[in-house]
Amino acid sequence: MQIFGVDIGGSGIKGAPVDLDRGDLAQERFKVLTPQPATPDGVADGVKQVVEHYGWTGPVGLTFPGVVTDGSTIRTAANVDRSWIDTDARALFSDRLGGLPVTVVNDADAAGVAEMHFGAGRDRRGTVILLTLGTGIGSALFIDGALVPNTELGHLELHGHDAEKRASSKAREDEELSWEHWARRVQKYLAHVEMLFSPELFIIGGGVSRKSHKFLHLIEGIKAEIVPAQLQNNAGIVGAAMRAAEKDG
Repeated sequence: MQIFGVDIGGSGIKGAPVDLDRGDLAQERFKVLTPQPATPDGVADGVKQVVEHYGWTGPVGLTFPGVVTDGSTIRTAANVDRSWIDTDARALFSDRLGGLPVTVVNDADAAGVAEMHFGAGRDRRGTVILLTLGTGIGSALFIDGALVPNTELGHLELHGHDAEKRASSKAREDEELSWEHWARRVQKYLAHVEMLFSPELFIIGGGVSRKSHKFLHLIEGIKAEIVPAQLQNNAGIVGAAMRAAEKDG
């Protein structure tokens, strides 16, 4: 079975048809840059470009980098334009896609659902936290496999700062930090999250998970197991498609 998944990020909008039996992309993904400013109309046009690239005419699952309530209403917009707040995202995207059925989910929650089903969290019980280190920091919290949605742990305060402003992949790039220096920041952030939730497992996702060999071994003093996401930066696309399939089914 194939469903289309789109992952909306602060820097890029990427998507592809997803083979839900394998938990992998059915075709190579297509990406466009997120418009700046990332307004609802601009992002919707980008999503339309990605979906029309494949001539897709079925259900579409979409991630959004912020809190999504009742499967549609946007409540926060830290890394996109603030005009997103209170937008009915499902109606916006469905209208732009010519009436296709649309499902909208928090981006890190989508990535977490995919990793728990097909990737690094498969068959893991207890408390598992996926953290996507990208433009910001997304989080997905699972208790015995069940998702606690919209946790947004990247916005915890850490040493007087929004944590994602210090420990995201974007912060490393913007400040030209060495892997060692950045790993110490990530370590402090993980220690803070561990103090609050005592997880058995941290899964580190986002694009930087492809380079986990450069920094994970530098992180010390964390009791939980720390592993890279197996689906890497495709997890959001796969998870969005999974959510859309649930709604369509």
